[in-house]
Amino acid sequence: MYPAELVAPMKADLTGVGFEELLTAADVDIALTQTPGTVFLVFNSVCGCAAGAARPAIKAAVKTAAK
Repeated sequence: MYPAELVAPMKADLTGVGFEELLTAADVDIALTQTPGTVFLVFNSVCGCAAGAARPAIKAAVKTAAK
């Protein structure tokens, strides 16, 4: 597991646009079974591919869907 200070910017990148951090299996279960409508579940990463493509695409999808 990575140190919290290392992953903080990656976490903030998605929580800043409305994503909720799910830290346990129980959190995921609740989100998937008790949230009405569609759930957009993202597995965040510290890798360069996530920074260069995944998170920007996720944020664009959320922004587009909100219109």
